[in-house]
Amino acid sequence: METNNWNRRGVLAASMLPLLAGLDGCAVGAPAPPPIPLSVISFGGGFNLPLWAARDQGFFARNGIAATLSITPDSRQLLGGLMDGRYHVAITAFDNIVAYQEGQGEVTFDPPCDFFAFMGSDDGFLSLVAAPEIRTFADLRGKTISVDAMSNGFSFALREMLARNGIAQTEVQWARAGGTDRRFAALMDRQHAATMLRAPFDIQARNRGFNQLATTREVIGPYMGIAGAARRSWAQANEAAAIGFIRAYRDAVRWLEQPANRSASEALLMANVPAMSPQIARQSCDLLLDPQTGFFQDVRLDAQGVRAVLALRGKLGDPPRQLDQPDKYIDERYWRRAMAG
Repeated sequence: METNNWNRRGVLAASMLPLLAGLDGCAVGAPAPPPIPLSVISFGGGFNLPLWAARDQGFFARNGIAATLSITPDSRQLLGGLMDGRYHVAITAFDNIVAYQEGQGEVTFDPPCDFFAFMGSDDGFLSLVAAPEIRTFADLRGKTISVDAMSNGFSFALREMLARNGIAQTEVQWARAGGTDRRFAALMDRQHAATMLRAPFDIQARNRGFNQLATTREVIGPYMGIAGAARRSWAQANEAAAIGFIRAYRDAVRWLEQPANRSASEALLMANVPAMSPQIARQSCDLLLDPQTGFFQDVRLDAQGVRAVLALRGKLGDPPRQLDQPDKYIDERYWRRAMAG
């Protein structure tokens, strides 16, 4: 009986050797896989705060990403670079994705583009800001309003805000002035009477005596503003990179919204936004990090906001059409997998 027990123990010990060897290997630690290179492009402005936090606080690295960040002057360069592979992920207006999928973008691609949105950042933080002498919507009649492009979503939101306040688009003049940072500079130089601005540019304008006539939230309601976007073909071939980016962005938003990190968040704005003062940094963080109206804590695409964008594009796009299939422009499987991890 004793011999049999020893034999059984010997067999058991032998059977455990592979497991013990594996555990020993884990204790030593296998080399981590190299981070995945990821090229990200966005417009300039303080709304890039989660990107800067993900970079400087190591959230990209912790999620297996080696991200490089680029700033674009306009939508054409951003979407063109995404299409030709210079950039992998774009932080851009959700409407840009809809426009190009509907063949209503500023340029056409051959083969056709396969853009889609996989996560949401915010509702755009959009407001119509006007020169000091412009105090009401009625004062805009006969004046020049600047846009990035007449065919993009922020312009549609602006036109809808004008229409709901009794101003036809033919009652004003339109000027193309590029992305938010460029439109802000043009407005400050009094080249135009009004433009749509994102935070913190609207705060900077108000501090200089310019007037905020209204926000999209006040006039239109929920609106899907900025989203994370990519090509479907790229995401399918680089799922780990897409998921890692979503997790890093989410981790950055959560870090930013912790009260203990408020000073560091304000410092990020001052380090990355030209002419950013401590006062404007505080005001900007109050807006961008508001628990109810700031960055989306779960970085999910807002369904009601998506429908609002589709409704505006359907009404004001050229040609108008009914847009009622969100899955044509979004794919949340990467977001779901990121949240499950």
